[in-house]
Order: sequence, then C-alpha cells, then structure tokens
Amino acid sequence: MRYKAIVFDMDGTILDTLDDLAGSVNHSLALFGYPTRGRDEIRSFLGNGMVRLIHLSVPEGISKEQEEAVLNEHKAYYPLHSCDMTKPYDGIVDLLKELKRRGIKTAVVSNKSDANVKALVSQFFDGLFDVSIGSMEGVARKPAADMVNMALERLGVSKEYAIYIGDSEVDLNTAKNSQLDMITVTWGFRDRDHLIQNGATVFADTPEQILDLL
Repeated sequence: MRYKAIVFDMDGTILDTLDDLAGSVNHSLALFGYPTRGRDEIRSFLGNGMVRLIHLSVPEGISKEQEEAVLNEHKAYYPLHSCDMTKPYDGIVDLLKELKRRGIKTAVVSNKSDANVKALVSQFFDGLFDVSIGSMEGVARKPAADMVNMALERLGVSKEYAIYIGDSEVDLNTAKNSQLDMITVTWGFRDRDHLIQNGATVFADTPEQILDLL
C-alpha cells in the first residue's frame, strides 16, 4: 500500500457533530434575543471554525460587541454539550481499528479548538489516532496547510505517503494547499453536487470504501 498516513477532518467526516453545534448556536442566539437558525442553515455554515460559524449565524447589522457576546456564549456552552448527540458515523471506528491493524498512521486535523478536538477524540476514539490537532494561537487554520504539515511532522511521514480525507470545500482546499491526495466523503455536511463543483473527484460513500480506495 502506497499510503503510510491518513489525515482526517473531524466534523462531517468522522463525527456527526451537527445537532450539538446547532443546539449551541441556537442557544447562544436565543439568549440574546436573536432569531435562531435552521439545521440546514447551520450545516452550510460549518467548516471554517466557530468564529466564522457565529458570524454567519448572527443577524446582519449587529455590532462587533454583540457578535462577540454570542461567540463567547457559544465558546462556553458548546464544550459542556459537545457530546449530547454527537456520535461517530457508522463504520468509522471499525475503519480506524483496521487502519491501525495495517500499521497506517492516523491524524485528525480540525478547525475546532484544540481543546475540543482532543476532548472529542478522547471521548469517541481513545487510542485510535496517533495525532490530534485543532485550532490554536499562532497556527493558521484550514484551508492553510499549517496544521496538516504539523500533523505529518508529528507522524514522521512525508507528503507523498499521506492522504487527506474530508467532507467539504474547506477540506478540498486544505488538501490542495497541503499537496496531498484526497478522498472526499459523501455522508458529511455538503452534498455531492456542491463537492463536484468545488473540485472533488474521488469519493467514498461509506467508510468501508476508503479501504478499497487506498
């Protein structure tokens, strides 16, 4: 097998986090008297981290201070409720176990905060990832290549032996910027047509298909 390492996105790729994220966003909006958002709206806002998520969710025209207040509430509320309904997609845990059995190294790289990423990995994938990296001070977020490069350095694997797996246009751009091959999953937060329009060419419809594609 050519690949020695796989870098996974988190939200929409290995974890179905949508309901907990939507719940936290709508709690934070409602607390300040703002209209809540539909599940599909929030789904379309995901992929660029919580600052962008809240910016897209709040009403247009509110002040920076008001937006910051909503963001701070989300930052406080979400970690307490990030596992209420979140769960791994069917087949993901078995996939990770099989990759480990085959000696393939794995990392998860997400625009969620580093603390949230590590907490979720510990909760749902304890011992199944070699490296987990989230958003942190001084490191450019995806689609910049910085976090992926950091993951590969920690894994000790060069780019020609690594592949990226994600579910969104952010991930497609991350793979491109990181100079990695990519498998795009279809069970996540974007539909297939949108992904094709953004350059996706290799798809997995189930986690089991990822093994075949490797």
